[in-house]
Amino acid sequence: MATPIDPASAAFLLAESRQQPMHVGGLQLFERPEGAGPGYVREVFEQMRRDDQVAPLFLKHPERRLKAAGQLVWKRDDLFDIEHHVRHSALPEPGRVRELLELCSRLHSQRLAWERPLWEAHVIEGLADGRLAMYTKIHHALVDGVSAMRLMQSMLSTDPDRRDLPAPWAARPPTKAVQTRADAERSLAQLPAQVVRSALGITAEAAGMPGALVRTLTRGVKGETSALSLRAPRTLFNQTITGSRRFAAQDWPVDRMRAIGQATGTTINDVVLAMCSGAVRSYLAELDALPDTSVVAMVPVGLNAKQSQVASTDGGNAVGCVMVQLGTHLADPADRLRSVHDSMRSGKEALSTMTPAQIIAMSAIGMAPSVITPLLRLNGVVRPPFNLIISNVPGPRSTQYWNGMKLVGTYPLSIPINGMALNITCASYDGTMGFGLTGCRRTVPHLQRLLTHLDDELAALEKAAGL
Repeated sequence: MATPIDPASAAFLLAESRQQPMHVGGLQLFERPEGAGPGYVREVFEQMRRDDQVAPLFLKHPERRLKAAGQLVWKRDDLFDIEHHVRHSALPEPGRVRELLELCSRLHSQRLAWERPLWEAHVIEGLADGRLAMYTKIHHALVDGVSAMRLMQSMLSTDPDRRDLPAPWAARPPTKAVQTRADAERSLAQLPAQVVRSALGITAEAAGMPGALVRTLTRGVKGETSALSLRAPRTLFNQTITGSRRFAAQDWPVDRMRAIGQATGTTINDVVLAMCSGAVRSYLAELDALPDTSVVAMVPVGLNAKQSQVASTDGGNAVGCVMVQLGTHLADPADRLRSVHDSMRSGKEALSTMTPAQIIAMSAIGMAPSVITPLLRLNGVVRPPFNLIISNVPGPRSTQYWNGMKLVGTYPLSIPINGMALNITCASYDGTMGFGLTGCRRTVPHLQRLLTHLDDELAALEKAAGL
């Protein structure tokens, strides 16, 4: 039986092209349990393929119905083939992290075929240190990045002795973990339809929309922080992209970031953004491409119900975005951190005056130019609405296991889009902050250099904070 695809999910499908695959991904690193033999990875792979009772989310694929004027619908795949979706790979020697990231870059470059359910999982062996890796990808029309992260977390346990944990795509009896999947199936991507109705005045929540829009437009014109940016400079990131991807990843202790925040009166998220600011500044300067004015980042935010609906980057449902001035034109790392902190605080204060529905609608307005510009082939003609996307996804705070394997690292892969060739997504886990950098291979050359600059900037921020 076919079901209509909601407008937001359909938009992700229709926006897809060979140059712009629209799936999110994740890379997890596991340590083998004690006593694991040489055939252990094969055993893990076979165990995952035996989970043939698959949840509905992982069985549907999109289809155009000609009898319904070409409307997109979800259709169940009655010929579902688990062997197509779950695959076993091995790295070439010498099996460094470099070879792993190169494999993930290639896998993330390949579109998911509409003829099958829109997801894949790759079990990867061959790392010289004996660790096992898993790369997964799933189309943004099915889940957003936060929901994808929660799906992966739902298969984990804090008990190293458990051996009955199913794969994330397996159907399971009603439990809290399955409710996590149900939340993911509804997905934050389905919210804009409600927002449109609110913005049109069908509900009382939209009553303050005109005033909020005027205030936001005013701040955008002045170049101040809000949900809308009208004054981002042109950078090498803001060009037409190719379909080839490069992925780089590394993690750092959260305690180092927390110490900087405590010494400077800023948040961990401010420090993450300041690290990105300094890294982007150094990277662009190396290429003689640093603009005279500040680079602008779009930063997703959520609503923290415990703080009376004040916008927060510390968790909750991601319902809006703030356009943050990164301060890349400032030479001093302390000044850049201060600029980021002030910009984030100003943006969250602006959003805190709006209702949740107004925040989503305003953020949609802020995102619109990034979609319309490439569609109208105006890249390079008009100024970009912002220069890159930086997001921070909270993950488990304790050590996690999957059937005896210890999770030792988790790194998100995201979606570069036309005119926005770099995406930085961070995921916290067990005292570390994992940075996942996804970029167009041609538009963003030597992407891995950003990892060195991130490390240098963290040390520079520590020095500036007197640590």
